[in-house]
Amino acid sequence: MVIKPSEFTSASILELMDLIEEAGVPRGVVNVVTGFGPEVGEPLVTHPKVAKVAFTGGEAAGRRVYQAAAASFKRVTLELGGKSPNIVFDDADLDAAVNGAISGIFAATGQTCIAGSRLLLQESVHDAFMERLVETAAKARMGDPQDFETQVGPVTTPAQYQKVLDYIGVARAEGAVCVLGGGPAEADEGGGKWFVKPTIFTGVNNAMRIAQEEVFGPVLSVIPFRDEDEAVAIANDVLYGLAAGVWTQSLARATAMAKRLRAGTVWINTYRAVSMTSPFGGFKASGLGRENGLAGIEGYLETKSVWVNTAADAGNPFVMKLAGGG
Repeated sequence: MVIKPSEFTSASILELMDLIEEAGVPRGVVNVVTGFGPEVGEPLVTHPKVAKVAFTGGEAAGRRVYQAAAASFKRVTLELGGKSPNIVFDDADLDAAVNGAISGIFAATGQTCIAGSRLLLQESVHDAFMERLVETAAKARMGDPQDFETQVGPVTTPAQYQKVLDYIGVARAEGAVCVLGGGPAEADEGGGKWFVKPTIFTGVNNAMRIAQEEVFGPVLSVIPFRDEDEAVAIANDVLYGLAAGVWTQSLARATAMAKRLRAGTVWINTYRAVSMTSPFGGFKASGLGRENGLAGIEGYLETKSVWVNTAADAGNPFVMKLAGGG
């Protein structure tokens, strides 16, 4: 295995390599190379000794990896972006759903591919839910991500920080209404640079860029819906299909929604629950293949059929043999 980390996150992988060596894994089994994509990533993807490529990152980079690997027919797993819907019906436990909506978008400062960045609220509970949501989200504690009391940390890089602020500007220009946050955090709130206030927009429709494009930051778009059919239509009407959340006390509705939603993971009355035993991956522009679970292991295996003839008579060489049952 050869790991090529993001140029922004190499330190953690290098620390992991020290632990791998300490655990007694023989040298050369797990390796790491660092650097930028064009200089290091592309030669690694195209190297003739690499048979399988697993990439986690953005849609544009994933497309380049897929194209480069296709030239030599390498197997590829892609875990890319998302614009995941978190859907709340009027029969949901609203307190639990509020916590799930906040966890879905503001945990990890919204910098997760599975972030529930589109909150779909049934019209009959929209106003009551928003009141609770804004009140709770406004209490989020920003600060040092190494402090266990911190709930919202900084955006990872200056470029991403500016991108998040730019998307906030796009949302306002499109006519979305900012009901919380909407800009950089004050120094006494975040304790440093690159902090964006947890931000919530209402008055969003699914055609807006803020509802279609991945922000990868603490920005939530709230979209109302009338009934189950409209919720499904809005949820599926994006390029991505990585994850979705459904909040309801109806088991029949929950199972029906799980079947109809075009997403690789569907959470019912929870969000961001993960397990190494559960396959993870997306539909559409969210990627190819699955990580974790048996499906993740099978992605690294080849299937081979082996036929052994034990009969003394080889039979007619001009006739194809058909295996029969028995």
